[in-house]
Amino acid sequence: MIDLRALREDPDRLRASQRARGEDEKVVDTLLELDAKRRAALSSFESLRAEQKSFGKSVSKAQGDERQTLLTRAKELAQQVKDAEAEADRLGAELDTVLKGVPNLIEDGAPAGGEDDYVVLEHVGEVPTFDFEPRDHLELGETLGAIDMERGAKVSGARFYYLTGVGARLQYALLNLAMEQAVENGFVPMYPPVLVKPEAMEGTGFLGAHAAEVYQLPEDDLYLVGTSEVPLAAYHMNEIIDALPRRYTAWSSCFRREAGSYGKDTRGVIRVHQFDKVEMFSYCDPADAHEEHLRLLNWEKEMLAKVEIPYRVIDVAAGDLGASAARKYDCEAWVPTQGRYREVTSTSNCTDFQARRLSVRAKDADGRSRPVATLNGTLATTRWIVAILENHQRADGSVHVPEALRKYLGLEVLEPVKR
Repeated sequence: MIDLRALREDPDRLRASQRARGEDEKVVDTLLELDAKRRAALSSFESLRAEQKSFGKSVSKAQGDERQTLLTRAKELAQQVKDAEAEADRLGAELDTVLKGVPNLIEDGAPAGGEDDYVVLEHVGEVPTFDFEPRDHLELGETLGAIDMERGAKVSGARFYYLTGVGARLQYALLNLAMEQAVENGFVPMYPPVLVKPEAMEGTGFLGAHAAEVYQLPEDDLYLVGTSEVPLAAYHMNEIIDALPRRYTAWSSCFRREAGSYGKDTRGVIRVHQFDKVEMFSYCDPADAHEEHLRLLNWEKEMLAKVEIPYRVIDVAAGDLGASAARKYDCEAWVPTQGRYREVTSTSNCTDFQARRLSVRAKDADGRSRPVATLNGTLATTRWIVAILENHQRADGSVHVPEALRKYLGLEVLEPVKR
């Protein structure tokens, strides 16, 4: 949720942010009008309540007809106070509803536009060339006895799968390597719940435009998370924390309905309903958020270097940021059989947007509590298996194992399984 005080001081900043996102900038005038009305209603209520308190003293001293007159006026005043309070509450609720629908202010420098208006910041690594026809990750996975989509669909439906044999071992190796790196860099490891209350999901901004992506359990009033960003962001909900920054990392299963994506990436494990992910999450001073964001990006790049896959870094355009992010960088790995880069990591600076909604605060140098900044970043996911298999494949269907994964996997080469 955006800062109303900052909005009053510089409404044009939100107007510019809304334009860059492709959103309606008229909401700025709506917010300013509602804010002014609410503040006026609060002022009226406080003035009437002060008069009521003062009037009560006069009533206690009066006698006879004067007392009766004052009692009548006191009754009228009590109703006016009640009505003024109700009006202030109504306007406050209306303002809060509009505020919750307004996305975060974008960071200066974020590209304007939609999904296709990203800016490529750098390319890292050499795109492989093959002297044979490369297999896609699913064909490789089936050859290796690593991926079983058919039985996944039989048991759970479309876009579910089994990782089997070396496929399961490869995922464990990859995510253990990510956890090891995070812990070495000072992150506190976490095993979070993947079912959360509505206030956690709403507070992180996932029940707005992307609510259709979220699995809900209505009978229990709980949601399945699409990322451990949600339980990590809500970990300090309604708390005042100290000793910033605080960095956490979590390994969890993630669940996404993939609403509206039917017909896209239906082959293999690129776009599925369930996957595992290691996530980095940081609470920090808002003044340090920009630099913290770059640190998260560099940790992602460090992890990608360990699995030896070529990738590029993009600066995501404002209209593709999602509600909570002010700036987002994606790392996209090269997928040889598609001849294109596909997202494998994403890191977002959410500034104080989520912290305001979740009431996560820290005390400043003057002892005043203020919202913190929250940031998140992917360190590894199931989708990385796609890039690892395809970029490290050999003509005979075997796959070279990057050296960093070998101590967890116990193999230097993944060999085809004899059927």
